[in-house]
Amino acid sequence: MKTIAKNINDTKEINKSKFINYLVKVDTIDDIKKELDIFKNKYKDATHICYAYILDGIEKASDDGEPSGTAGKPILDILKKNDLNHILAIVVRYFGGIKLGAGGLIRAYANSINDLVKASELKELVDGYKVKFSVPYDKINNIENMNINIIYKEFDLNVIYEAIIKEEDIDNIKNISNDFEIIDKIETSF
Repeated sequence: MKTIAKNINDTKEINKSKFINYLVKVDTIDDIKKELDIFKNKYKDATHICYAYILDGIEKASDDGEPSGTAGKPILDILKKNDLNHILAIVVRYFGGIKLGAGGLIRAYANSINDLVKASELKELVDGYKVKFSVPYDKINNIENMNINIIYKEFDLNVIYEAIIKEEDIDNIKNISNDFEIIDKIETSF
């Protein structure tokens, strides 16, 4: 499975309708909910905000008022066809006055996301671990110089980290950590 290296967007006009397209990398259902809230607030005046996502076997698609199966499903099909995971695809549509019909809608939504996938740098997903650990202050540089995804840092008696790491980093962190806990095994990219 793959995901995008970085978020990407573009805009297309199809028969006077404006399609604003986004691919967003996500790691949790909470990430998806936050992103959708952001888009719904940013594009309050949009005719439709259609989306699909795939996250570790969980998938969902929304037509947001378009005829059933003409927006969300074609978006989801493109994500599946490209073997993507940890991905949220959003298409914001401003209706331009010309009806596209069911076939035209399916093509518009599918092509909008397919073009973005083709323009994206894709990265292979690998097994990783969400971990929590603490290190003394004099070891901070050892952690900060590693290729890990630090998602939380707290300064206390020691520095407390939550991070996403590769399996091969476990022993390195254990050697400098005062305590080490694997929270979850996940699929991620580095």
